[in-house]
Amino acid sequence: MDDATQKAGVLIEALGWIRQFRDKHVVIKLGGSALENDETVRNLLTDVIFMGAVGMRPILVHGGGKAISQAMQDAGIEPRFVQGRRYTDQQTIELVSEVLAKEICGSLVAEMRKQAGHAMGLSYLSQNCLIGEKLTLTGEGGEEIDLGRVGRIVDIDADLIRRTCEAGIIPVIPSIALDSAGDKLNVNADTAAAAVARLLNVEKLIFLSDVPGIFLDQHDPETLQNHLDVNRCRQLIADGTIATGMVPKVDAALEAIAAGVRKVHIVDGRKSHSLLLEIYSDHGIGTEIVPPASA
Repeated sequence: MDDATQKAGVLIEALGWIRQFRDKHVVIKLGGSALENDETVRNLLTDVIFMGAVGMRPILVHGGGKAISQAMQDAGIEPRFVQGRRYTDQQTIELVSEVLAKEICGSLVAEMRKQAGHAMGLSYLSQNCLIGEKLTLTGEGGEEIDLGRVGRIVDIDADLIRRTCEAGIIPVIPSIALDSAGDKLNVNADTAAAAVARLLNVEKLIFLSDVPGIFLDQHDPETLQNHLDVNRCRQLIADGTIATGMVPKVDAALEAIAAGVRKVHIVDGRKSHSLLLEIYSDHGIGTEIVPPASA
């Protein structure tokens, strides 16, 4: 009886959040190590299906994890880096596109359908929704540095994404964009997810990471920050507390919030049912980033 009462308490706690987020769009970025374990992926997709079943409108944006690196190695393609960024030539973009839009997106959609969820891939293979332009860097002398078929999102087909959600279907979007000429561009999945969240003006943007969130001390789990505002995040980037691979995620989060996204969450995607615990419980398990208190 105690166990049953506890379960009822969990459902009652979730009820308020379910009501609050009904019909709200949320963008979930899946990638990195979260894609490397089949059981982890199944659990995450169960959470996404649950979100849709209780009235939320989830949108899944994904990267490639190790699958792209493995495919390049199998094809004998040597990686080339320019100012720390991977150069993407024509052969590489074709391979990356195949892995992302066909293999990974296809497997995610198939798994959700296997779990009785309704999902659809939105990409250049079906209906494209990411519109991009080539991304270039500026050299020390002010010269333009070409990165090949690397891009950034400049627009989305928001109507297509909304219609898909309204039909009760979960959009699954690989981080490949098309430019104005219809050519493919490789886009960073974090920035792609942030762009979709920004341009749709969604309720939440969730980054599924391989760490529990943002720590003040990486060696002390007690310093996990459950709640940070934009100004505090900027301070932590400036003093080096937020560093390395977390910086692009937080930068994307700040840009999304500046454009109107209400909250950004950084959650450990390896933890079982981390999405449900973060969204439908009173305390959550990751780090949420919000606008400044004065905003």
